[in-house]
Amino acid sequence: MKRRELMLLLAGALTAPRTLRAQQRATPVIGWLNSGSPGPSGPLLTAFRQGLSETGYVEGQNVAIEYRWAEGSYDRLPALAADLLGRNVDLIAASGPSALAAKNATSTIPIVFTGVSDPVGGGLVASLARPGSNVTGFSVHNLELTPKRLELLTELVPQAKVIALLGNPNNSYAERFIGDAQEAARAKGVQRQLCT
Repeated sequence: MKRRELMLLLAGALTAPRTLRAQQRATPVIGWLNSGSPGPSGPLLTAFRQGLSETGYVEGQNVAIEYRWAEGSYDRLPALAADLLGRNVDLIAASGPSALAAKNATSTIPIVFTGVSDPVGGGLVASLARPGSNVTGFSVHNLELTPKRLELLTELVPQAKVIALLGNPNNSYAERFIGDAQEAARAKGVQRQLCT
């Protein structure tokens, strides 16, 4: 074997592992953005991880998850979303107000939301049928049910004249939720007591 052929063979042997590693798919990274805290979100996280495992993804084995918690401080969400972008996540999973912070942070990284009462009215998606852009998820339509819930409550407890409404004033949907409840209460002749 000539010296030149030996050098080429050695160079190929040394660069082959690096080339193979570069061709292998890197572990996907999911950004988890939440306005709450880890403790109360435990059941949600368990369900999320179970859903991932049912599709073949196991945290720490073939998928990584970067967690960001606002601990109830909604004003921290934009910075937490930006931090996830800096970590080069492949997808952002967000719930409630976190989804809007994620959408405002990126138009390219896919965002999957849950726990959003009105994704169209909140500006997350163009429509439920065709969300458009990089955002998708599912809605529980809580806002539309507020008047119906009040109606059912007044039927179950017809003697009730005062009904308390508990809500989070920091939630972006709070104003609409409270307004819908107040309008429904006026229609039923019930006094409202707002507790935020």
